[in-house]
Amino acid sequence: MDLSRNNMKKIRGLIVFTAVVCLAVIKFDVVLKGILFALGILKPFIYGAVAAFVLNIPMNAIEKKLLGKVRSPKMQKAKRPVSIFLSFAVVVLIIVVVAVTVVPQLTKTMMELGNKIPVFLGDLQVSLEQLFVQQPELAVMLEELDVDSINWESALRGIADFMRNGLGSVVSSTVVVASTIIGGVVNLFVALVFSFYVLAQKEKLGNQMKRMMHAYFSEKVFVRTMEIASLANKNFTNFITGQCMEAIILGSMFVVAMVIFRFPYALLVGVLIAFTALIPIVGAFIGCFVGTFLIMVDDPIKAVWFFVLFIILQQVEGNLIYPHVVGNSVGLPSIWVLAAVTVGGSLMGVAGMLIFIPIVSTVYALLREDVNKKNGGRLKIE
Repeated sequence: MDLSRNNMKKIRGLIVFTAVVCLAVIKFDVVLKGILFALGILKPFIYGAVAAFVLNIPMNAIEKKLLGKVRSPKMQKAKRPVSIFLSFAVVVLIIVVVAVTVVPQLTKTMMELGNKIPVFLGDLQVSLEQLFVQQPELAVMLEELDVDSINWESALRGIADFMRNGLGSVVSSTVVVASTIIGGVVNLFVALVFSFYVLAQKEKLGNQMKRMMHAYFSEKVFVRTMEIASLANKNFTNFITGQCMEAIILGSMFVVAMVIFRFPYALLVGVLIAFTALIPIVGAFIGCFVGTFLIMVDDPIKAVWFFVLFIILQQVEGNLIYPHVVGNSVGLPSIWVLAAVTVGGSLMGVAGMLIFIPIVSTVYALLREDVNKKNGGRLKIE
């Protein structure tokens, strides 16, 4: 009798699940709108959770290594707030250092470019005059153009209409941009506050999550879920650590190489490339573009050689250093690191590049464990 009731409960549950799936497929547009609406509401909390996860890495290091030997009862209570504050301070300090290093030089370069443009235009005018002298047929072609046939009144009227209609668009666009900025600031503030609370009470939140899962799942599912969550946490943590290490290595390589070959702005370009290299594989190209632009204003020939230097160092970093540093940190072979970055970037852009490596590493570890278990110790996957 009990067996029959259990079977009936499973059948009813399967029917309900199938009905929900069919309804979701039929009303997919409504479901998608609902999901996007929910994500829009939860966006600051998602950002806060991500920030808390990232900040938890330096916070743990500060709490265990820097303040681990503190035995004072008062300091024991203050250990967590101090660690959180120092973690936020480290991140803010890095951003400030990058901004102070990069922004003034970019501003100076733009001013120099503004001063060189009139000279460039003057040289261009002289070159064009010499060209017309050497190629008289060009002057004849210009003279044959019927400039008088142009309806200047109509053209001016069109420009006036465009300005009149465009003014409303500019005002509306300004309002949209202003509201977006205000909304972004509010979301940032909520995300930072939420991340602070998550870091301050991470043990309590983790314990509550475990209790909920233990209450609603079987023992086997609960244990396996905890194992997968622990593995994923380890891989994501090691990935972030390895990514930061790789960025420092790449930035240092550029500084040393640029100093050796006497390129200008060595420290500036090195810091910029190290910062942008936090985006896997392709992030350094952003730093390359800015560095090439800065050097081109100073010396176009050196800008070309800098681009050659970047291609060489990028190949060394992308094919040798990055797969080994990041791949070893997450236990993923080099070929799968490159595959994860390629697939993740194609599917989700920069975010995909950042999260696909630890995700693929977790799947790879679980698959390796299952294959080795089924093979009974023979033909192991390393």
